Amino acid sequence: MNAGITRHTPGKPGLMAAWKEDVCCVFKRDPAARNWVEVLTTYPGVHAVLMHRLAHKLWRANWRYSARLIAYLVRLLTNVDIHPGATVGARLFIDHGAGVVIGETAVIGDDVTLYHGVTLGGTSWNKGKRHPTLGDRVLVGAGAKILGPITIANDARVGANSVVVQDVPAGGTVVGIPGRIVSDQPVSSGEYGINLNHHLIPDPVGRAISCLLERIDTLESRLEGLGHLEPRYQANFYTSCTPSSEICENECAGGKQHFSRG
Repeated sequence: MNAGITRHTPGKPGLMAAWKEDVCCVFKRDPAARNWVEVLTTYPGVHAVLMHRLAHKLWRANWRYSARLIAYLVRLLTNVDIHPGATVGARLFIDHGAGVVIGETAVIGDDVTLYHGVTLGGTSWNKGKRHPTLGDRVLVGAGAKILGPITIANDARVGANSVVVQDVPAGGTVVGIPGRIVSDQPVSSGEYGINLNHHLIPDPVGRAISCLLERIDTLESRLEGLGHLEPRYQANFYTSCTPSSEICENECAGGKQHFSRG
């Protein structure tokens, strides 16, 4: 078992019980949901999850063609492509559904939320494990791509349009291309233990640019006072530059050494 991943295989609910949980979880995570009839008839993400559970049972029973045919028909109707071999935990919610792709060896924990355009893809043609593993209560923003046999641990968040190719620790937040972990602290949970504030994520690029602009202003203002010195004395000034924030030291190109001369 991977660190940060919890599995609950004993006492797994039957197909009807799992379907009921899949529908009920929508009311806890989508304020637009009003009643059962609406969810069952107008939510393509729900349709895809419900039919995947049937296709997965057929896949496990070695009825492979029937399982693939169901998955194909579901993709035509919902624009959600879930391979029947993928393992999906309880109460998966795919919001909007359009463009979601989940590969054969992907493993998804309980109470996971995926937004439209998410891909859980592979990076190899090998037949072994080649797709991601998502822990419990993971939230993946719209358009994010999680690639390879990596682990996104419990309670992690993936920002919209991120491309993640490395493991993410429990409670971590990853953003960017390629994805970078910008926080390893879990966010506060919502009313139902699931945080939907996936837009409230750090901006490391913006912070780095702000830091650099601040340092440039400081250097220019100090150079103005050294205009009477010879160039060889001005060059020595750069060795005394000290970053004013940790992100500049660690994430800007070369850190403070970038400004050193001689």
